[in-house]
Amino acid sequence: TMKYNPKVNNKVASLPGFTQHHPYTPETLSQGSLQLMFELQEYLKEISGMEHVSLQPAAGAQGELTGMLMIHAYHASQGTQRKKVILPDSAHGTNPATASLCGYSVIQIQSDERGLIDPNKLESMMDEETAAIMLTNPNTLGIFETDILKITEIVHNKGGLVYCDGANLNAVMGKTKMKAMGVDVLHFNLHKTFSTPHGGGGPGAGPVGIVDKLEPFLPKPVIEHTGGKYVLNRDRPDSIGKMKAFYGNFGILVRAYTYIRSLGPEGIKQVAEMAVLNANYIKASLDEHYHLPYNGPSLHECVFNDKRQLKNKVSTMDIAKMLIDYGFHPPTIYFPLIVKGALMIEPTETESKETLDKFIRAMKDIAKLAETKPEIFHDSPRMPVVSRLDEITAARNPKLKWKPEGLESKAT
Repeated sequence: TMKYNPKVNNKVASLPGFTQHHPYTPETLSQGSLQLMFELQEYLKEISGMEHVSLQPAAGAQGELTGMLMIHAYHASQGTQRKKVILPDSAHGTNPATASLCGYSVIQIQSDERGLIDPNKLESMMDEETAAIMLTNPNTLGIFETDILKITEIVHNKGGLVYCDGANLNAVMGKTKMKAMGVDVLHFNLHKTFSTPHGGGGPGAGPVGIVDKLEPFLPKPVIEHTGGKYVLNRDRPDSIGKMKAFYGNFGILVRAYTYIRSLGPEGIKQVAEMAVLNANYIKASLDEHYHLPYNGPSLHECVFNDKRQLKNKVSTMDIAKMLIDYGFHPPTIYFPLIVKGALMIEPTETESKETLDKFIRAMKDIAKLAETKPEIFHDSPRMPVVSRLDEITAARNPKLKWKPEGLESKAT
């Protein structure tokens, strides 16, 4: 899921005017930074169709929390105390945690045989006690929710709201807009979709987009352009409050802004097209070698599993470890949870055909080895300095403190 991070992004984010800009600097001396953030909000609105955007959340999970807190505040303003949130069984793990943090009971809806949400099943579950549905589109199987308009209509007819996890926006940006699907809240992963390394590679940024009726509840302060100046409006009586001490992870916002300006509208559209093409190229190339539990049309990723290899006692973990010996960082494994032994491959748009072909050859070789020499998997990887770790012992008997070799701890 990690795409190439252009050097120009880092160069712009390293400009002294940005790196030396103290967060307590008065607004009158912060016009450049405020302008960049305001314009970034406008670009994200244009890409998604959402009517308002807050850049404040510091990560995707905090973007989720921000969105769900606004949903909670909206229902409270309507004089209702809704108690439930519906989630697909393929949801990202943070989704149920976020709903629970906001005081909701989580109701799971099982995916149908296509790996999609069944509108009829949803209609039987949706009632006036349900605050929202949290979904991802395309979903975690890489499949577009073809019934999305029916789904959002069902939720809206019962007074609920639709939250969309924007983790997979890379597949559709520039091609369609989430607002047009009936989405009320959408979070963006700037640290993923808009190129900055995420996870172990650096801090995140999880802006959230909303529709008009949720605008009063935006986290404060709100960046506004009025009278020819950019200001931070703190006079927001219905706001859910601050989500972060200062306004977002600014360096990540600069990188995302640069990425969008570098590509332009046509470039953003091409990103989605190339991501989908790359994923489908891998899917078609490996279909004969790995089991594909859900074989619907894929967008930005494809999810295989280890069903064929397990016949020879080679698991998804073994496949991932062996990939390291071929010089590849393994893709996401054992997720989504609805796929047993999942191997989620998401090449993004920035992988060249040369790299994709090398990866495909490696995966084919591994599939062949699983049939002919399955015993060699249990000691892989062999090439790195650190080979396979004893993960069971590490979990049961963790060593959380480093001690110099030969030095015994002494009681004092």
